Amino acid sequence: MAADEEDVRLDKFLASSDRLGSRKRVVTALERGKVFVNEVEVGLAEASRRLRAGDVVRVWMDRPGSARRRTGPFEIGQLQILFEDDLLIVVNKPAGLLSVPLPNGDRTPSVYTLLEDHLRGHRHRRRPFIVHRIDRDTSGLVLFAKTLRAQEALKDQFRRREPERVYMALVYGHPTPPSGTWRDVLVWDKTALIQRETHPADPRGKEAVAEYRVIESLEDTSLIEVRLHTGKRNQIRIQARLRGHTLVGEQRYIYGPADIRPIEFPRQALHAHRLTFQHPGDHRELRVEAPLPEDFLNLLKQLRRRV
Repeated sequence: MAADEEDVRLDKFLASSDRLGSRKRVVTALERGKVFVNEVEVGLAEASRRLRAGDVVRVWMDRPGSARRRTGPFEIGQLQILFEDDLLIVVNKPAGLLSVPLPNGDRTPSVYTLLEDHLRGHRHRRRPFIVHRIDRDTSGLVLFAKTLRAQEALKDQFRRREPERVYMALVYGHPTPPSGTWRDVLVWDKTALIQRETHPADPRGKEAVAEYRVIESLEDTSLIEVRLHTGKRNQIRIQARLRGHTLVGEQRYIYGPADIRPIEFPRQALHAHRLTFQHPGDHRELRVEAPLPEDFLNLLKQLRRRV
């Protein structure tokens, strides 16, 4: 600090407009262990400390472990936020809402645009950075970062296939055996905008791997859990279809005539249920779960009454 600021209180020094800018931000930084004087951490109890000429005051804004977690789920518009801190947000997306805006500039609401509004009031006017996405008519967990560095760290985890991504799906038929691994080579059809199965030697082909497990067998359907090892677009929908187990409500990846899919449901019965990954700040394991939404639960109740 400069000589002309000698004997100034620490909290007043930090609250100046060219530093943290407010008393509230100073209190938050001190509470979270982000403030150091001469390389020694200081807390709220030392807010009134008088500074000396030559003191070095440092604020470590993204100190690992200092990120703020919002306790419990809370709502912002159509979104339920299940976890939020200074580096990331995990959202429980309702079916029918886009993860990100359409590329043609259409302003149809999306998780991204709703989070933009949510973050607009933050001190640094942050914007969301997408880490992964799910289909419009799939419900459940979507992960966003608040900084480019956090986004890249999280995307690296997904590239290395480290996060656990677990979905719940309701499919026609009864997968046999009741648990196993789906392995396919898929290619994205840019004209039809769907995934197609292709030959393993196809240079355009991408490996798709998922583990499945039957949770509950019903009369003509099964509730299954699917754990993704790869994250190809529409992966669960096409891999289930390739084995004759079209998702209930599916409109694109269908198998056989319509009369073998008699159950009415306005979307594919697919829900991103659990996400486990490493926090990009302090590297602790985070595990977030989104319960099955009301429409999915009501469908299950109807089908259980038929058994």
